[in-house]
Amino acid sequence: MSAFKSATEFFHACESGKGWEACKGFAEPNAGFDSQAFALTDIDTLEAYTNWMRGTTNGPMVGSHYELTTSAFDDDKNTAIFFGTFFGIHSGEGGPVPATGKKCASHYVYVMQLSGEGKVTHMTKVWNDGWALKELGWTQ
Repeated sequence: MSAFKSATEFFHACESGKGWEACKGFAEPNAGFDSQAFALTDIDTLEAYTNWMRGTTNGPMVGSHYELTTSAFDDDKNTAIFFGTFFGIHSGEGGPVPATGKKCASHYVYVMQLSGEGKVTHMTKVWNDGWALKELGWTQ
């Protein structure tokens, strides 16, 4: 499987809320994660992030979905980039406040570095979490 195909499969498994069990075949066991989004500052492994997504999409944002706008692969740097929009309504259990019934349409970018074997070694999420949390009624 090509590195880009592996990254694409990882992206769809992660965004579908399938968690680490579905994602780990496309990533190195100790793959790193970082983001400057305040909601994600305590997450530093890809495993933890995929499980956070599983909790979000199967909890407070049950029924959420995403649209992939575009993707690209840089062969020289062995890096995949995905730009998408996450759509959700806070209608499920969990979250920082009781269900608000409010919706969000939140843009984000994943930047993934891949190993020579085509597995994700590190991912950075670029996301304006403040915008999304305000739309959902979770912050002022």
